[in-house]
Amino acid sequence: MAKYYTEIKWALIYIVVSLLWMLFEKLVGLHSTHIDKQQYLTLGFLIPAIWVYVLALQDKKKKDYRGRMTYLQGFVSGLIISVIVTLFSPLTQWIITYVITPEYFPNVIEYSLKTGYHKSRAEAEAYFNFNNYAKQSTIASMGMGVGFSLIIAFFVKSKR
Repeated sequence: MAKYYTEIKWALIYIVVSLLWMLFEKLVGLHSTHIDKQQYLTLGFLIPAIWVYVLALQDKKKKDYRGRMTYLQGFVSGLIISVIVTLFSPLTQWIITYVITPEYFPNVIEYSLKTGYHKSRAEAEAYFNFNNYAKQSTIASMGMGVGFSLIIAFFVKSKR
């Protein structure tokens, strides 16, 4: 367990950052009055998400590898972070859905019906619900984490 302290620490930091991002989205009205902009502005989360992975791999390199880390070591570390974040993804989504912004699904359902994105309430409700978002966030967490790890490890690895 101590061997993975850095990865566990940064996975928890990533989770906290994602929850704070959702709180930020809610506070600026992206889950209510400005819901029409939410699908575009939520992509801004990529900036802190990538930054957390950069800091995590730099921390791993400095503290665990004494400043010398190979690409493979960096990638594996990022992959471990991704697995931990993915395992906690349903819980994170539950906190977002039921604690941070319980009004999001009703609001986005209404917005999708008003704009014609979904043709029926049943179709909108089938898409915008906790179970569907929990599945999507689990898949996205792993996919983004692997992608981040592949790229960031290349830049953080030690030069010869």
